[in-house]
Amino acid sequence: MQTGALVSINVSAGGVPKVPVNSARVTASGVEGDRQADLAHHGGSERAVSIFSLERIEALRREGHPIGVGTTGENLTVRGIDWDLLLPGAVLWVGPVRLRVTSYATPCSTIEASFRDRGFARISQKVHPGWSRVYARVESEGAVSVDDPVRLAP
Repeated sequence: MQTGALVSINVSAGGVPKVPVNSARVTASGVEGDRQADLAHHGGSERAVSIFSLERIEALRREGHPIGVGTTGENLTVRGIDWDLLLPGAVLWVGPVRLRVTSYATPCSTIEASFRDRGFARISQKVHPGWSRVYARVESEGAVSVDDPVRLAP
């Protein structure tokens, strides 16, 4: 089982950027304290939590993108997990919370400020496989805190 860590928990009243908090309860509805401005494309039980990789964010910054933690709307930023293995169906434990990846998160123009030349398709799974954020369903609720262990089930 791969083990990493929870780097940041990010919430907003709607839209981006999402700002970090030290801890939050994660329920079947998502991360408490977080709201989505566009419920047609975000939220719901199959897209309750958005997750992204710190290593991918850092690599994008090295490419010259002004991306930061939470600027693309992810609720949980993790490190130390092989992002290429976080496919739909994968199970991820964040502290006591069990998440199942349901889909890749399709980027939209609301996150264009995080990318050089507004190129938000840089994190599109269709255009750049392995660089997308992912959505997850909450299978086991609980409270999470920054630095909690993150484990990817085999």
